[in-house]
Amino acid sequence: MYLRIDKLQLELPMAENPDIEAAKAVQELLGGQFGEMSTLMNYTYQSFNMRGKDKLKPYYDLVANIAAEELGHIEAVAATVNGLLTGAAPRQEGAAADSPLEAVLGKGLSHHFLFGGQGALPVDSRGIAWTGENVFNSGDLVLDMLHNFFLECGARMGKLRVYQSTSNPIARELCGYLLTRGGVHQVAYAKALETLTGVEVGKMLNIPNISNNEIPEAKKYHDQGIHTLMYRFSPDDYKDIDKIWKGPHPEDGKPLTVTDELPKGGPINPGTPEPQVYAPGYHPGELAEIAARLMKNA
Repeated sequence: MYLRIDKLQLELPMAENPDIEAAKAVQELLGGQFGEMSTLMNYTYQSFNMRGKDKLKPYYDLVANIAAEELGHIEAVAATVNGLLTGAAPRQEGAAADSPLEAVLGKGLSHHFLFGGQGALPVDSRGIAWTGENVFNSGDLVLDMLHNFFLECGARMGKLRVYQSTSNPIARELCGYLLTRGGVHQVAYAKALETLTGVEVGKMLNIPNISNNEIPEAKKYHDQGIHTLMYRFSPDDYKDIDKIWKGPHPEDGKPLTVTDELPKGGPINPGTPEPQVYAPGYHPGELAEIAARLMKNA
């Protein structure tokens, strides 16, 4: 079962200006083949289906725990898309005969406005829906760990390219954090393969061959040592991760550690109403009245 905490894993800056094109690019990190939905669902199903969990507990713990972290990554990407879309269309209440969305047609991803209520969608940057065909779970432990290593390498490529596609601060902050945490998962699966096969997979890193220290938004997390931490997303379980997540980091030699502390994170933006897409469909005065009534009856 999952315990949900109402905050993001990172502190995102407030989006100062809407950026429809950046929102479209960031969608690739959500619903793309190498996006966060793919990492989440690959590791989730592998953890569900792993045979011999009791005898392979360190590997089960690693995959199941990383899957839990990926849930928060989806939320962070969605929060970024929502921030980039805030204020993107002219705000207009009660004027159904007018055309406030005309200004955004032909820009960015039209589905954000025509289908999604000006919010994130489970699609890639082309608007194509994420599919379960992106999930690979052979049941063979070495093959699945090898696939996960490849998946994290592909995900890193996507984050780097999205980073290079926009100068928007909120999008770049997201990419910096995900490059850091995705790097942790890259190293984790490399180490899992090393313990299983003896092959020094870590010598292949970085893939792509660009250090996170060259990216300011990622370097600050490295300076804090976050690239060496494996967060344990459970109060009592997944305690055998440290059988795999140990030793020196392959890039800078710093010791790898498992921590029971959760990411410091940051607040979730409450979301400015966008009346032109009926989100949330109530006048601000009505919302205040409903909230007051709920609190009075509590």
